[in-house]
Amino acid sequence: MDATLDATAGRTSAAVVALADTPTDSPEAGPAGERPAAEPAQRQPRPVVTELRLSAFGPHRSAVFPLGPLTLFAGPSGSGKSQALAAYEALAGLGSGAVLEEAFPDPRARIPDRAVPDAQRRRGFRLGCTVDGPVGPVRLDLAVQAEPTLRIVGERLSQDGQILLATALRDPGRRSVQAAWLTGGAIGVTRAPLPDDRLGTALLPLRVAGSTAGQRQVLAAAEQVVVALRAVFPCDPRPDRMRAAVPPGEGRLRGDCANLADVLRRTRSECGTRHALLAEAARTGCAGPVAGLGVRAPAGGPVAAVLDRGSGRPATELARLGAGELRFLALALVLLTGPGVLAVDPAAELLSARQALTVLADGFDRGLDRRQSAELLRLALLSCGRGHIRLVAAVGEGAAATARDLAGVAMVDLGA
Repeated sequence: MDATLDATAGRTSAAVVALADTPTDSPEAGPAGERPAAEPAQRQPRPVVTELRLSAFGPHRSAVFPLGPLTLFAGPSGSGKSQALAAYEALAGLGSGAVLEEAFPDPRARIPDRAVPDAQRRRGFRLGCTVDGPVGPVRLDLAVQAEPTLRIVGERLSQDGQILLATALRDPGRRSVQAAWLTGGAIGVTRAPLPDDRLGTALLPLRVAGSTAGQRQVLAAAEQVVVALRAVFPCDPRPDRMRAAVPPGEGRLRGDCANLADVLRRTRSECGTRHALLAEAARTGCAGPVAGLGVRAPAGGPVAAVLDRGSGRPATELARLGAGELRFLALALVLLTGPGVLAVDPAAELLSARQALTVLADGFDRGLDRRQSAELLRLALLSCGRGHIRLVAAVGEGAAATARDLAGVAMVDLGA
C-alpha cells in the first residue's frame, strides 16, 4: 500500500509505520506493494475471515496470519497471542456498527512500545483481514490513528486487485474522511464524506443504491465482509461470576458465561441432543461420576445448575465445582451450540445456514488440566469440521503440544 492517505499532513516518519503505510485514496488506483492473499481451493459457501493482518500493532510487525476452521495461537508470554485476538474482536465490533472508542477502549495499549510520534505527534497502527465467501476473497485494510485523537485515517476495501472503497483524511480539523467508492457507468467513482469513527465498509449498504454493476460489486463485497465480522462471539468464561444462581431469562449465553445455569435450563428443554452431548463431555471434564446435567428452578425463583451424580448420590451444584471445571463446561457448551443459544447478533438478512459463527477464546485452556484441554480440542474439531462454527483461540504450551499432533488444527506459533 502507498502513503497517500493524509496529504495535508505530509508523509510520516518511518517510526510511525502505522500511519505511513496506508491505503490509496482512489478506487481507480491499483494496489501498491500489496501481498496477495492465497487463493482457496474453492469459494467458501459461508463468509468467513481467512486471514488476519497486523502491522505496528502491539508486538506485531507486518504479520499475516492465515485462519482456518480451527486456529490456535501459541507462544510465550508477550508474544502477541492476546493482541491478535483483540484485533480480530475489534474488527468484529466495527463490522457490527461499533464506534472506534468501543472497539478500542485503550488504543494506546495497541501502539508498539518504542513507536516515536511524527512531527504532528501522531501514532497509530494498522490492521486488516481477508474475508472469503460466495463472491471470492475480499480484503479490508484499516489505518487507525491512536494519538493525539483516535480516528480511522484510512480504509480500503478491495477485490482481485481492484479497490472498491478507499478513504483518506484530508482535513485533520474535521471529524470525517473523504471516501470514494466504485460506481461504474458514466460516473465511475462516487465521492462523499464518511465519519472517521466508524467502519466505512459497514456504512456502504446505507449509501449505495446498487443500480449499476459497479455498485452491485461494491455492495456484494461489503456485505460479505460485514456478515463475516458480525458473526463473532468473544468468549472468556469467568468462574467467579458463574457460581451464583441467576434469574431466569432468554437463555442466551453471554461472553463471560455468568448466566450458564439459565442457558442449561433452556438447552435441557429445547436442545435435547446437544444437552446430552454436553453431559457426555462433562463425564470427561468433571471429577467424579456424572449421570447428567440438571437445573433447579423454583417457580419465579433463581436458576441453579447441578451435576447429577446418579442414583443414590446427591447432586453437586455447579457453584461447588472448581474453576477449571466451570470453564470447561462453559466452553464445551459454546462449541456444541450456535448463534441461537449464544448472545451474538448475526446478520438478520441472511439465513443462519449461510453463516458461520467464529468463537474467539483468549486463554482457551486457562485453568484446565491436560484431560480437559484434550476433550475441548476434540469437541472443537467435531464442531468446526461441520462448517457452522469456527474457533480462533490462544492456548498455552500444554494444549499447543497436544494440538500439534491433531489433523485439522492450524497452529500459529509466535515468538519462535
